Amino acid sequence: MGLNHQPEAPQGGPMAAALDEARAAAARGEVPVGAVIVDAAGIVIAADGNRTRALSDPTAHAEMLVIRAAAARLGSERLTQCDLYVTLEPCPMCAAAVSAARIRRLYYGAPDPKSGGVEHGPRIFAGPSCHHRPEVYPDIAASPSAALLRAFFAARR
Repeated sequence: MGLNHQPEAPQGGPMAAALDEARAAAARGEVPVGAVIVDAAGIVIAADGNRTRALSDPTAHAEMLVIRAAAARLGSERLTQCDLYVTLEPCPMCAAAVSAARIRRLYYGAPDPKSGGVEHGPRIFAGPSCHHRPEVYPDIAASPSAALLRAFFAARR
């Protein structure tokens, strides 16, 4: 699979939009994870944050919501010219959906040693049954992404 490393994301852009979605999720009482899908031109075609509580749906992770929205908007289950930006390492379910959607590149913020599915846990893209492996760029705006999560969970303890 091979992970690519890039410096922190600059101000603005898709990761800033994903962070805004994560903040909005936290304001709704959801775990603060936000995601954005952009097309080949860099235009945002879907953006959302976690909504598992609001929708009473354990699959309503930010990544799943934006994959569904982008596929509907483009009228295709394949998002081969799209990139996903998400504030937290995708879980195994979301990583499998990224593969199934044939997302071109995955950029994510904070690592998730407990529940991740890319660098941690089952490492979905490294498995022999994985049909599509996106380019993966971890640690994009990792500090602000992790800070949102820490603050959210600290407030609940």
